[in-house]
Amino acid sequence: MTTTVRIPPRLEQALARYCVETRRSKSEVIIELLEKHFVTETPPRTPYDIACETGFVGALALDENTAENSRSAVRAAIARKHGAGSAP
Repeated sequence: MTTTVRIPPRLEQALARYCVETRRSKSEVIIELLEKHFVTETPPRTPYDIACETGFVGALALDENTAENSRSAVRAAIARKHGAGSAP
């Protein structure tokens, strides 16, 4: 596949000089740099990932009774805010 990229003159000169010194083509050098970039690139961590790593997610062990009480409290708060007909 052929791809055309415009690079600033200073980078073009640096690339040309590097290619002469290492006796490699521009294509070889660019392909190697792209491969290094994409192989070593790690995706950014999300706040959720960080929370899991630090132990914030899943830190509470709730039994079924406590979980049901929490659900009931949320449903009651929604019913108070939006009227008794909103909550199932």
